Amino acid sequence: MSPTPEALAAIRAWYRFDRAIASFNRQLRSQYGLTGEQLSIARILGESDCWSLSELRQRLTMHPATLGQALARLQAHGLVDIWPDQADGRRRMVRLTDQGREVIGTVPLVGPVRLRTMPADPDQLALLTQAFTLAVDIFGFAPYAGDPRVIDTSHQHDPAVPESQPESCDQAPLPSNSTVPNQAKGKS
Repeated sequence: MSPTPEALAAIRAWYRFDRAIASFNRQLRSQYGLTGEQLSIARILGESDCWSLSELRQRLTMHPATLGQALARLQAHGLVDIWPDQADGRRRMVRLTDQGREVIGTVPLVGPVRLRTMPADPDQLALLTQAFTLAVDIFGFAPYAGDPRVIDTSHQHDPAVPESQPESCDQAPLPSNSTVPNQAKGKS
């Protein structure tokens, strides 16, 4: 049985989307040494002067080890600084460096993180949400999809994420080549 014209059109659309992501990620890795996930985290870091790691984990709903590894790579590239909070030594703070701000200002704004800052038609967003949800199900990826709330894409106030800037943002961070603290590696 051969696929219907509608099925072929969906397959072509999927491959076009998949190729675009792969091509962008190759260019990103080649020019900046970054992955799409690392770039997305850097862009979100740029939305505030600094974050505590716990605030960042709450905002992104990422596993601590995954976030810690991404931050370690960003720090190794000189794009973020991580330092202990002087008020509470158990807390770690993170912010973009000037070089990190330069990189996120240079790399084209593509992918889901674009929706954090670029206006989009609500009807198109609803269709996009429906299409991605259907794609996960129709293509058989549902068992691999995990929790759909993995990344927080809202700008609305979340009571679990304080809006106020932590006082320790003014503290001088460790040099960019310093080691990532235990908490950034997923240890609490």
